[in-house]
Amino acid sequence: MNTAIMIIVVLVGIGAFFGVVLALADKKFAMEVNPLIQEVEEVLPKGQCGACGFAGCAKYAEAVVEQEDVPPDLCVPGKAAVAAKVAELTGKKAGASVPRYAHLKCRGTRTAAVMAARYEGVPDCAAAKLVQGGPKGCKYGCIGFGNCVRACPFGALSMGEDGLPVVDKSICTGCGKCVSTCPQALLVLQTFDAPVQVECSSHDKGPAARKLCKNACIGCGLCMRSCTHGAIRLDRFVAVVDTEKCRDCEEPVCLEKCPTKAISQMISVRAAEKTA
Repeated sequence: MNTAIMIIVVLVGIGAFFGVVLALADKKFAMEVNPLIQEVEEVLPKGQCGACGFAGCAKYAEAVVEQEDVPPDLCVPGKAAVAAKVAELTGKKAGASVPRYAHLKCRGTRTAAVMAARYEGVPDCAAAKLVQGGPKGCKYGCIGFGNCVRACPFGALSMGEDGLPVVDKSICTGCGKCVSTCPQALLVLQTFDAPVQVECSSHDKGPAARKLCKNACIGCGLCMRSCTHGAIRLDRFVAVVDTEKCRDCEEPVCLEKCPTKAISQMISVRAAEKTA
């Protein structure tokens, strides 16, 4: 037997020896997994969105079973039904769940927004923003390359024909994955009971904002002065709705007062109850 073959035989023998040792060690020191953790994980939606504050469904299942201070209602996508099931399995009490959906605060469509430049780089919102704030004239608006769509683990977002993302409220779980992905911070988690929302985020002064986008809020304050609930204020030339104060308004006057129609009526509570 020549030297090369002997070396190979010795290496194979050493490898086999350590393989057996590792296998025996793994069997000896293996920790028994609590079967309840697997039961809890099976009822979770498996979106791996991280809205619960943990790195995926498996980690949350482990924490809610083994840690007393971790509540059973942290799974935002699962809503009340999953919270109740996790509470039942863990013997914990679930709190009230408030359904939410992602809402885009921009109406800078292809026909409404002015394009300031032609972007030919990577079709990514964050990358496009690095080039002079993006191709649109309004540097506060949706860049439109669909980072939020790709980030949604539940397929609730799609790109519309007008160049803006569209949210399917019947699918959206309110996990917030798209919110953290948008480099323009245009997506917010909206409750189903707020009657109206301003669909603009521009902080340009009125004339400049209107010049860059036909649908822009011009900060005129008509909506704020007409609101009987005191739910609207101006923040650097754009109207902002306080969703805690904007409640039970059957005929929002602000919708009629807005000259650019930058305020839109949201989904009703009854519709929300159907999607819960």
